[in-house]
Amino acid sequence: MTVTIYHNPTCGTSRNTLAMIRQSGVEPDVIEYLKTPPSRDKLKELIASMGIPVRALLREKGTPYKELGLDDPKWSDEQLLDVMIAHPILINRPIVVTPKGTRLCRPSEAVVDLLDNPVGRFVKEDGEVVEAR
Repeated sequence: MTVTIYHNPTCGTSRNTLAMIRQSGVEPDVIEYLKTPPSRDKLKELIASMGIPVRALLREKGTPYKELGLDDPKWSDEQLLDVMIAHPILINRPIVVTPKGTRLCRPSEAVVDLLDNPVGRFVKEDGEVVEAR
């Protein structure tokens, strides 16, 4: 199984998701999207694959979201894409791509349905236990 994760190593949710993928026996293609941001076309493709609105991929916490006034509904999808490309920290994470689909894995256990051999039990960094069904 080929798995790609758009990852931020400073994010606990992203680290937990990556650990769950690895614990399932897969070594994913890890794209640190702050160092290597997706192209505008790739970002559009990811959003379309997830079936979510562009705005749903915006991250607020720890970003210039408020300062840029992105909570204003005046922003078009094309404008929001431009802002995410200019400020990749605004792209919420982690995004995981597998043959089973593409998903924003928040919370990290959202990755379970995308894996062929998901872990039966996983303990997150904060001690929370995830039981895969």
